[in-house]
Amino acid sequence: MKFIYNKGDMKTYEIEVNEQNFASFESGIVHKVLSTFSIGKSAEWVCRLFVIDMKENDEEGIGTFLQIKHHSAALEGEKVLFTGFFDKIEGNVIWCNFTAVVGNRLIATGITGQKILKKEKIESIFNKIIPNE
Repeated sequence: MKFIYNKGDMKTYEIEVNEQNFASFESGIVHKVLSTFSIGKSAEWVCRLFVIDMKENDEEGIGTFLQIKHHSAALEGEKVLFTGFFDKIEGNVIWCNFTAVVGNRLIATGITGQKILKKEKIESIFNKIIPNE
């Protein structure tokens, strides 16, 4: 792992709210706004941008935790800016904070954790849970 970031370093990612990220379940659309689970996906991505730069060729990142506090709705067609803030490294876990905003309106805040492991270690972990045929 490359130790190239300091606390407070930032990455950004922007999405436009559309039907693909509405609050919907098997029963249909609940609200035509950005869903909490879509916030989670974008939050993981903006923080993964640090992982992409930090991992070596024989390493990969894997999510370990995600905390989201949803503050306000983002409506269809609005552009949501996600900003990831590098916080710290504990062992091989990268901690990041994130915000999601539409203009000056705070949509969400939270924390992500992504662990950097050797690719062969990840494969070994997955192989242990695959049932024998």
